[in-house]
Amino acid sequence: MIVDATLEHIKPEGKFPLGRLLATPGALRAFTEAGENTLDYLLRHVGGDWGDVPPEDAKENEFSLTRHLRLFSAYTLGSGVEIWVITEADRSATTILLPSEY
Repeated sequence: MIVDATLEHIKPEGKFPLGRLLATPGALRAFTEAGENTLDYLLRHVGGDWGDVPPEDAKENEFSLTRHLRLFSAYTLGSGVEIWVITEADRSATTILLPSEY
């Protein structure tokens, strides 16, 4: 099961629309266990803070912004668990997931 939500109000402050918001149960559990909020990481992602990706992936994201290609961020929660945030090329959806769930 994937949790689905919409936060249309995020788009004006961000660099791109997030579309439909999805999160896997594993990712939601990781956030709960870490005592952190998914919105904080979505705001980083939409603002162009790609997190813990290598420099070449950050550069690819910057290239992808204007060419409507997929955007990928990786973050490490305070608990040490890594999460990924992926926005589809057509900006129809953004998914938060664990790397093992990809």
